Amino acid sequence: MIREQATDKRTLKTIRYDADLIVVGGGLSGVCCAITAARAGTRVVLVQDRPVLGGNSSSEVRLWVLGATSHMGNNNRWAREGGVIDELLLENLYRNPEGNPLILDTILLEKVVMEANISLLLNTAVYEVEKSDEETISGIKAFCSQNSTLYDLVAPLFCDASGDGIVGFQAGAAFRMGAESREEFDEKFAPTAEYGELLGHSLYFYTKDTGRPVRFVPPAYALDDITKIPRYKRFNAQEYGCQLWWIEYGGRLDTVHDTEAIKWELWKVVYGVWNYIKNSGQFPEAETMTLEWVGQIPGKRESRRFEGDYILKQQDVVEQRTHPDAIAFGGWSIDLHPADGIFSEKPGCNQWHSKGIYQIPYRCLYSRNVTNLFLAGRIISASHVAFGSSRVMGTGAHVAQAVGMAAALSARHHLLPRDLTEPARMQTLQQELLKTGQHIPGITLHDDQDIAQTAQLSASSEFILTELPPDGPLLPLTFSAAQMLPLPAGPIPQLTAFVTADRDTTLTVELRKSSKPFNHTPDVTLETKTLSIHKGKQEVDLTFDSHIDEPQYVFITFLKNEHIQLQYSQLRVTGILSVFNKINPAVSNYGKQEPTEDIGVDTFEFWCPERRPAGQNMALRIATGIQLFSPANSLNGIQRPTNQPNAWVSERNDPNPALTLTWPTKQRISRVELSFDSDFDHPLESVIMIHPETVSPFCVDEFVLCNDRQERIFHKTDNHQSRSTIRFAQPVETSSLTIHLKTNHEKAPAALMEVRCYSVS
Repeated sequence: MIREQATDKRTLKTIRYDADLIVVGGGLSGVCCAITAARAGTRVVLVQDRPVLGGNSSSEVRLWVLGATSHMGNNNRWAREGGVIDELLLENLYRNPEGNPLILDTILLEKVVMEANISLLLNTAVYEVEKSDEETISGIKAFCSQNSTLYDLVAPLFCDASGDGIVGFQAGAAFRMGAESREEFDEKFAPTAEYGELLGHSLYFYTKDTGRPVRFVPPAYALDDITKIPRYKRFNAQEYGCQLWWIEYGGRLDTVHDTEAIKWELWKVVYGVWNYIKNSGQFPEAETMTLEWVGQIPGKRESRRFEGDYILKQQDVVEQRTHPDAIAFGGWSIDLHPADGIFSEKPGCNQWHSKGIYQIPYRCLYSRNVTNLFLAGRIISASHVAFGSSRVMGTGAHVAQAVGMAAALSARHHLLPRDLTEPARMQTLQQELLKTGQHIPGITLHDDQDIAQTAQLSASSEFILTELPPDGPLLPLTFSAAQMLPLPAGPIPQLTAFVTADRDTTLTVELRKSSKPFNHTPDVTLETKTLSIHKGKQEVDLTFDSHIDEPQYVFITFLKNEHIQLQYSQLRVTGILSVFNKINPAVSNYGKQEPTEDIGVDTFEFWCPERRPAGQNMALRIATGIQLFSPANSLNGIQRPTNQPNAWVSERNDPNPALTLTWPTKQRISRVELSFDSDFDHPLESVIMIHPETVSPFCVDEFVLCNDRQERIFHKTDNHQSRSTIRFAQPVETSSLTIHLKTNHEKAPAALMEVRCYSVS
């Protein structure tokens, strides 16, 4: 029993945490920042003002996670973000292919609480920032209403990943809110009045079929006139959740302080929409349906953007400008929305894509005037236009991983964020990120401690692409289609395609490449051939006179012809892909991007893959074969296909694919790092969408490590991740290491993207 005498005042219980890094905000950016820093040996406190982690991806909001892959609706091939966010999405695919947001909650919580270096504070809101001087944060104060406890959080470094920038705002960090003029950064897509200053909030609902009639009586505050929504005829009884992302409002309000008012307006809309679906008589299929869930908090798109030493601009995105301090990449379209949101006559978004992914510089990730404050998520230093691309969760999480590693290096060496811009320190940061699976376009891993680099490599076999056998479906050429093939510099090999025609006709075949060798937009036509095709089944020889000057992908492009069918192949290979000139309205892809005025974006076609189980490769015979899958690729410092496959791939009929590293003397190996092909082309949308797979067909399911006596020293089953780290309790003394790969995917030969080994002296 507790009994206290009356008093004039009491103070709340207070707990103090001292750490190396305080991360405020438990969305995906905060989570990935905290995990990255913790794994690098940093003591982290992660503060989240909600009961779950994940922010807009959590069960409280239920937006799918997307980034540079853009629903596979742009030309960014193999562009899913790497590192921790990749680990989370692959785990979600493995456990949760149905896209249940509650399961995603559990995965995020599990990953955080399993890190010994993270102290997690849920339901805890920051309310005050303390400073030791004008430029330095000394601590923050937070309150948890669930346990009625105050927290004093003290550290030398802070990361604001809170979305609205609660720490940066109170600390006096320079910020912007709203759209810049066209003149400030010479951004030609700077928005006009109808697009306004800010992107609004969205709020979703889920439905379910009960199997019996259900009536709906709307609350009094529900929108009573659905025609106030100009696009009301788009509503139907099948779409739910973030498929209705365009239920958006608030772009003309203060998206920080007016959030509650915006939420009420969105509630009015949601219940009005459901009333229309249930009671208008237009949707008889909804008779047995009921509302299962309506969001209680809106998903925010935009509020404050803080100023760093560099402000990302439209030209960085569109021109794919390079930066010496690149630490991540983006690739979502420049995606701005009308200010009136759902009440606008205009389309719900206006997306303009780049021809490829673009670098994001480190100088965008810390405050220019608060010296120990990192920035992560949607509040990084970017113009309103560039923010239209960098704001999405996959990109934000990828960038935040760089913050986590930067904080770890800063804490280890007693540095401030800006100190890492010194070239040697920046190179260290970049290399440490690459070791964790972070992809930074144009930068390759060079690790002096990796003894695999000194080993002699041998393999049980090596895949040579001589044929994509004609054992797959016969599909009509309703849309133009292309087979992507990686080639070294030099001539184009002679090819043979397999064609069936329902009458005599002609087939136009174009040889294309990208204007930049690291892109996958086929915007340069090298040759065009018009071939006579007779009725029936036939083989078609394709001989090209062109040469390519540097290693890159070429596109063997077959222009649409309704009288022709192409033979496809069942064989799937790492780094080999077919693409199609179709449309994907979800990302404003209508086959070709054609700006109607000079808004500073390019005109080009979209050539995108289809999702499995569709999207087979085209059957082709390749006269000289393509030899780009050697064991040496596993040591080249690139962990995904780029302008080349960058993988060792075994011959498809190899009964025991194995890669062996041999040293002239015995090594004492303490750690092995392996990277597998988890298909970085797949966006792995986290909720709603049902994925037919739980593991990428290119990913090795099982692997065994053996020493120089061919004794097993490690065995892993049920592998489904891009990366696997093997730590030995006692160093393994051996003069060779053999990696045996086993795969259950008969139509995809085993592949290994990277191997690294570390010894102890």
